[in-house]
Amino acid sequence: MNVLRKLRSAFRVLRLEGFDGLRYRLKHKLREELVTERPPLPVKTSDALAVDWTREPSWRTRPRAGHDGPWTIAWVMSPPSENSGGHQNLFRFIDYAEKAGHRCKIYFYTSAPVVVNTVHMRAMLDASSGYPNVRAEMAMYDAEAGISDDVDAVFATSWETAYPVFLDASDAKRFYFVQDFEPAFYPVGTESLLAENTYRFGFHGITAGGWLAQKLHDEYGMPTDRFDFAVDHSLYSLTNRSRRNEVFFYARPTTARRGFELGIMALEQFAKARPDITINLAGWDVSGYDIPFAHNNLAGVEVGKLSDLYNRCAVALVVSATNMSLLPLELLAAGTTPVVNDAPNNRLVSDNPFIEYVPASPGALADRLVEVVDRADGPARSEAMAASVADLSWDDSGEQFVTAFERAMRA
Repeated sequence: MNVLRKLRSAFRVLRLEGFDGLRYRLKHKLREELVTERPPLPVKTSDALAVDWTREPSWRTRPRAGHDGPWTIAWVMSPPSENSGGHQNLFRFIDYAEKAGHRCKIYFYTSAPVVVNTVHMRAMLDASSGYPNVRAEMAMYDAEAGISDDVDAVFATSWETAYPVFLDASDAKRFYFVQDFEPAFYPVGTESLLAENTYRFGFHGITAGGWLAQKLHDEYGMPTDRFDFAVDHSLYSLTNRSRRNEVFFYARPTTARRGFELGIMALEQFAKARPDITINLAGWDVSGYDIPFAHNNLAGVEVGKLSDLYNRCAVALVVSATNMSLLPLELLAAGTTPVVNDAPNNRLVSDNPFIEYVPASPGALADRLVEVVDRADGPARSEAMAASVADLSWDDSGEQFVTAFERAMRA
């Protein structure tokens, strides 16, 4: 029975948090039990061994003869979870590719000995308001069978998936859908090096925002296009035009690039200055963490409920140490001021004048939070913030993506 409980728990984590969440929990469980084994790498070691990116692969030396489209696109990805923002955004662009007339196929890749039940997966995706309904066929990636012969283009969608995409025998054109600078997800070492190597594989990158496009082109020589960040106005809108007395923090201790500890330090100082303001933490269940101020632990909030939460808050603290989060623009749509650490990785994605860029000092962040909640013109600024992103549409970003993809296919 104990084994069954552990299996049920593991599958629940997989469903809600994905393989990254499961790896995180396994790593910390092993630490607690003083076990020296490490959780598996996201990439199969056999794939990492087989890739030699210093040699020209056959799909580049003998590319398939082109045609004028529409094209069949394969997307190789880790299995999505209910609340994975990265997967939700990825599926958004699969949907745009389908709407442009292209046929899509999805292949799930993982280093774990798990077979994804595609019927259950599709049911989970269909039930979530965060995922569009796509027509794409779904299957586990099988290296022996490979990508089907009718595929014209194949996208890697994260660093570990770049390895099977590089190795696959298909002569389809290679692309890389890049949403963040993934080497920075890890301490300097094996995983960061393996992730960084993928930018040298010779794929055509289509990136989320301008910072990544510039960085991958300038530092790794990758041919890149970009699409701009936008807002889903069916999910995020201004509904509260009154004064607000709450604060939001995107709290994800499992995701180092979201600066959990930095945010908690800033909020500790803020809470001392303004103990009357309610502080909401969402993104992860933080009940097991020592948080030195009163707060609401909202854990993972379903995407359809986020706008109501944002509309209660005057200000939100969003730390992004790599590519900017989608949250700042979504917060603006709800009339909430985003306080964001000042860095090129954020400013090169959005220069919206209502984003409060602040040096990444806990004290400076806390001071700006106090300043924002004390502004007398809060309701009027909420109206102006929402208006500033009213014309931002994912449809425009989808058009940027499709145009870049089709141009590269015809090159």
